[in-house]
Amino acid sequence: MNTLRQAYECVLDNYYGGPALDPRVLLRDALSAYTRELMRRGADKPGLRLPALTGNRESDWAAFAGMIGAGDPDALHAAITGMIAGLHDDHAGVEKITPPPEGGPVGTGIAGLSAAQGPRLDPAARPPLFITRVLPGSPADKAGIRPGDIIEKADGVPAFIGNTVNQSLADVFASHTVRLTLRRPTTGRVRTVTLTEGPLQEQERAVTSKKLPGGVTYVAVPGFFQGVADQVIAALKGTSKAAVIDLRGNGGGSPREVTRLLGAFAHGKVTSYFCPFTGDCTANRTDDTVPLLGLRLVVLTDRACASACEDFSAAVKDNGLGTLVGTRTAGAVSGPAEAYLLDDNSVLLLPRVRHLGPAREIIDTVGVPVDHYAPMTALDLAKGRDPGLAKALSLL
Repeated sequence: MNTLRQAYECVLDNYYGGPALDPRVLLRDALSAYTRELMRRGADKPGLRLPALTGNRESDWAAFAGMIGAGDPDALHAAITGMIAGLHDDHAGVEKITPPPEGGPVGTGIAGLSAAQGPRLDPAARPPLFITRVLPGSPADKAGIRPGDIIEKADGVPAFIGNTVNQSLADVFASHTVRLTLRRPTTGRVRTVTLTEGPLQEQERAVTSKKLPGGVTYVAVPGFFQGVADQVIAALKGTSKAAVIDLRGNGGGSPREVTRLLGAFAHGKVTSYFCPFTGDCTANRTDDTVPLLGLRLVVLTDRACASACEDFSAAVKDNGLGTLVGTRTAGAVSGPAEAYLLDDNSVLLLPRVRHLGPAREIIDTVGVPVDHYAPMTALDLAKGRDPGLAKALSLL
């Protein structure tokens, strides 16, 4: 119960929108999740209801706590999660601190899906649902699953209901074992594979690059982790004409790495704004200590490009630094999250500021539109084709 109170107070004191929040709404969302968990276990209580609340954070908490009493531990954990989910903020959440598994990471090895949109499944995804990345040496790899394989069903659950992606698949893929009905686009062959989590090889987070004809260098950037800007800049040295930076599947990372990498393409530019609830916004700017490369730039994006990836993409587009090719980004860039340790050893993540693009536009929930639409299809992946890169090269 004390952990729930910590989370309640922390949201009101530290969340970007905390000054405008009604504590009654926070407590309503908490009780809603609490009672759902009780009902799920057949343990609902007849006298459990939301007490009369006034909007005063202290007295409302006292009334709420008096109604809950000692509380049910599992339901209280659900209440915390439900209260944070009620913020409808893609950078707010609760995470348990868990030690790494003995013997290294485990999983099925399916590391990418076509419907990925940041951490969620994309409600705008179009059928079919297909696998975009398989980790080498993983159970999926050993079962012969390849990028481009179309998922017809997972544990008997259809991937799409009509033209809408089935959101329940997120829970299916989170399980230790999953039964997939797959269709290979090159042959039409349908087969069923049961995957059980197994050991995974440690995946090094690093930039990969290759030189293309005509003085063009292609660089794939999996995330904006520490040091990535310098890795990209090093890969581009010696390039005479243009850079193609592939941000597809890039889930974000450090805003500092974004401004540093942008400094290789322009100086004196505003890349984004961080805005408090009231008062002046702080402008983020290109790192002008980075020498300019003097290259034309094409950036490849998709719906899995989220957070800092969208920060970079919007800065390129708004400042006219290059061309965006692929599909609209995820729209998951509310603001950098800060971590607050709760007394049950979980971490509450809350943005203290709101992210705006260089034109002071809201990108969160909307995403960054591309200049040239070039989606990857299942057949493209299966045949090793890359329409985004092909379009980029045609523009250069």
